Amino acid sequence: MSDGSDIFYGRIPVFRGFARLMDPSLYSPLPDDWSIGIADIVESTKAIAQARYKAVNMAGAAVIAAVTNALDGREFPFVFGGDGASFAISPADYERARDALAATAAWVRDDLDLVMRVAMVPVAAVRAQGLDLRVARFGPSPNLSYAMFAGGGLGWAEAAMKRGEFAVEAAPSSTQPDLTGLSCRFEEIPSVRGLILSVLIVPARDADPDLFRKLIEDVVALVERSPDAGRPVPTGGPPLRWPPAGVEFEARAQRGGPLLKRRIAVLAHTLFAYLIMRYGIRVGGFVPKTYIQQVVENSDFRKYDDGLRMVLDCTHDLERKLTQRLAEATSAGVARYGLHRQDAAMMTCFTPSALRSDHVHFIDGARGGYASAATALKRAVA
Repeated sequence: MSDGSDIFYGRIPVFRGFARLMDPSLYSPLPDDWSIGIADIVESTKAIAQARYKAVNMAGAAVIAAVTNALDGREFPFVFGGDGASFAISPADYERARDALAATAAWVRDDLDLVMRVAMVPVAAVRAQGLDLRVARFGPSPNLSYAMFAGGGLGWAEAAMKRGEFAVEAAPSSTQPDLTGLSCRFEEIPSVRGLILSVLIVPARDADPDLFRKLIEDVVALVERSPDAGRPVPTGGPPLRWPPAGVEFEARAQRGGPLLKRRIAVLAHTLFAYLIMRYGIRVGGFVPKTYIQQVVENSDFRKYDDGLRMVLDCTHDLERKLTQRLAEATSAGVARYGLHRQDAAMMTCFTPSALRSDHVHFIDGARGGYASAATALKRAVA
């Protein structure tokens, strides 16, 4: 498909070194005839208060899995937001992406007992507001890249969705999206440096773009000096046990057959996988040690989507320095921010094939994460 998402996005050079993320030259404007897909969980704060962190994260990651599978695994720009996700899509891929969104909203309602609102927003509608949508590709490892969004348009699109604009209706009950590869088999990842800090920083209204860029560069520079740049996933990979805590979600993500049958199948499959990983057994082309190294390298613990999001394993000293710098920026009218402190991180995985190196691992805080940081941000503004 000559006008598919993979053509435009695939031509954008991948940049290395997260400290470069505010360089405007790295970002390419999305074509006017593209659309932005947006999804989030309604009342995610309430779900988090009920300790349903895994369900909320699974719902957000399901959007990315469903759209990826609907596009036969082709590349497109997306970003995971903890309690939701956003992505950009070409006209040629619009119908399949919209149907995948609608099916995911139905699955989240029927199988996770959550309400997901979804929307498809034309890029042209964003630009009509005097905003822009630009995308870059950051490579955390040689294995894959993640999208970064700038221009203010993504934030506007999300606000429009919350106002009920550009809504996509959820599919009928029992509609099942293709969630092949979606799992959450790893256990919570405890902090080893002091605390897990979820960070959300967005520009203040009418903020000087140069001052906001300087703030983000300062924050990233502070974090970069921390061991492994604050990555919450240890070198040896996340903890793994059997049966995994996410077995129920993975069973519900499977297609076909009664739920009990799917549970048994997932338990058998995860037991086999656990034994292979636990004892480092090589099976065909699958090498457990290599896979775990890729899990660590591919972890998506920091991103930019009209604001900086990070989940850090950091010291209390680093937290103090970050809080001080952010408080100064807030007083100066440069930024708004939300922080959420917890004792562990969690990982939700999208692994269409364990034999490929581009499996994706989304990181969030295990006690509220990005959603709670967003709540803290809103509370500070009120």
